[in-house]
Amino acid sequence: MELLRKLSEAAGVPGREEEVRTIVRGALKGHVDTVEVDRLGNLIAHKKGQGPKVVVAGHMDEIGFLVSHVDEETGFLRIEPVGGFDPRTLIASRVTVHAKGGPLLGLIGTKPVHILTDEERKKEIRIQDLFVDIGLPGKKAAKAVRVGDPVTLVQSFARVGDLVSGKALDDRVGVYVGIEAVRLLKKHQADVYFVGTVQEEVGLRGARASAFAINPDIGVALDVTLACDMPGVSAHEQVTKLGKGVAIKVKDSASISHPGLVRFLVELAEEKKIPYQMEILPRGGTDAGAIQLAREGAAVVTLSVPTRYVHSVVEAAHVDDIEAAIALLAAFLDACPRADLAL
Repeated sequence: MELLRKLSEAAGVPGREEEVRTIVRGALKGHVDTVEVDRLGNLIAHKKGQGPKVVVAGHMDEIGFLVSHVDEETGFLRIEPVGGFDPRTLIASRVTVHAKGGPLLGLIGTKPVHILTDEERKKEIRIQDLFVDIGLPGKKAAKAVRVGDPVTLVQSFARVGDLVSGKALDDRVGVYVGIEAVRLLKKHQADVYFVGTVQEEVGLRGARASAFAINPDIGVALDVTLACDMPGVSAHEQVTKLGKGVAIKVKDSASISHPGLVRFLVELAEEKKIPYQMEILPRGGTDAGAIQLAREGAAVVTLSVPTRYVHSVVEAAHVDDIEAAIALLAAFLDACPRADLAL
C-alpha cells in the first residue's frame, strides 16, 4: 500500500491540497482519458463510457490549522483550526508549519499541569489555549512564518497487525479506493468521473462546485465512517466494525442514500461475495450531500471504509475492508447501474 502511505503522509489542509493533488494525478496517469483541475482545485479525471454519468468523489483535504498569530516577542504561534478537532488529541503533538521558506517542525504545547490552578484544572482543553513552539526566538519566527501558513500534524503511516494507521486516512483512504477502482476498469459502460475534491472538511465545497459542472446522474462518495467497536461502547452505538467489510451508507447528517442504489450495491456485494455492512451515521456527512443537490439533483450513495479514532493522527482501518471497498466500487462501475433505478 505504498500509494496509500504517500497519500496519508502528504499535507493538504482545506484550500491547500496541491501536494495531494500531484500524487493523485500521477497515480491516474495512463488510466483515464483526461485530467483537469477546476478553479477551486478539484482534480477531475474522466474515463469515458456510454452509460450513465457517474461521479466518484473522495476528498483530498485533511483537518489541520492555519497560523493566526506570530508572537514577535516569544516566537510562539497561535493556530486557527480548519476542520473539526477533539482538542484532547492534540496535546504534545508534533506539527509541520508549511512556511514559504520551507517546512518547519513545531510542537503543540500548553501550560504544564504542575502550575495549573485548581480552577484551570477543571476547565476543558480548548484549541485557543494551545500554541505552537518552533524553537525560534521572536524575530526569527516572525521572519520565517506568516499568518495563513498551513499547519499539519506529523505522523508516519504504519501497519498495525491487520490494520493500517496514520494521519488523514479521512479521506486519503477514500481517494486511494477510488484510484484503485478506476485502475481496475476495463470494459465498463458507465461514463466515469473520478473527482479528488477539496475543502470537504469545511462544508463539502469542492464537491458542490464539481458536481454542478459535471451534472451527474449518479454520485458515489468515498469516505471513512466511525468504527466504534472498542471497549466501553455498546453494540448499538458502534456504527461499524473493523474487518466486517465495506460499509454501504443508508443515512448521515448530509444525505439519505438513494434506496435503489443501496439495494443495487447490496445485491452486487452478495453476488460477488464481497463482505459488507450497513451504515447509519448519526453525526457527520460526506460529499454525497453536495452531489445530491447539484442542478436538478442526482441519485447518491456513500461507500465507507470503517475507521477507528477518526480525526486523530492514529486513524486505523482494516486492510480487508479497504480491499472490499475497492472490489465493490469497481464492480458497481462495471455493472453500469441505471440512473432511473426505482425508488
